[in-house]
Amino acid sequence: MNTPLRGLIFDLDGTLVQSLPGIAAALNHALQQNSHPTYSEKEVESFIGDGIETLVKRALLPNQQHLLPKILPDFQEHYSAHWQEGTHPYPGILELLEELHTAGIPMAVLSNKPHPYTVDIVKALFPSHLFQTVRGHEAQFPKKPDPTTALQIVTSWNLTPQEVAYIGDSTVDLTTARNGELVPLILSWGYGTPTDCALLHDTTDLKNAIIPPSS
Repeated sequence: MNTPLRGLIFDLDGTLVQSLPGIAAALNHALQQNSHPTYSEKEVESFIGDGIETLVKRALLPNQQHLLPKILPDFQEHYSAHWQEGTHPYPGILELLEELHTAGIPMAVLSNKPHPYTVDIVKALFPSHLFQTVRGHEAQFPKKPDPTTALQIVTSWNLTPQEVAYIGDSTVDLTTARNGELVPLILSWGYGTPTDCALLHDTTDLKNAIIPPSS
């Protein structure tokens, strides 16, 4: 890595937090409420990455898309009330974030999850001093892999994209980094793991990619 990293933007689901159980429970509750077959957590995992509306669309067959206006609110109601029961930071993440904060590296969260959920989850699970910016998807901004919001964060730090890593777990995250000319750091423990890049397998790998060990 030629340019030292001076800023870090993290994806949320599958990167900082294991959220699949909570998402699957809310989706299956909404589907059951509407007499629709449910899915295993592994199947739900394949729906994640492009926001909640797309998640629900992927759970419906092409001839069932008319059910979206009913199932989506049922999902949102259940998820708002119960996400805490199925969402937690991955092992070692809190400790790593504290170490990076102590090192003086600015950090942000950027997710395709709706902005209110993103803010609530980060506020509940992480100390407030860790992230300078927390951004979920808002209607007035394009979703990842469009890099617009990521580059807004980079600009707010007075840095160049080459000085900032986008850290995620999916093809969407990898494409976001590439589209914005940020440094992609892609983790192997999340959802939708890409196959066309080097992967980081634990928090030690991630730390060493951000702050290379002294030779």
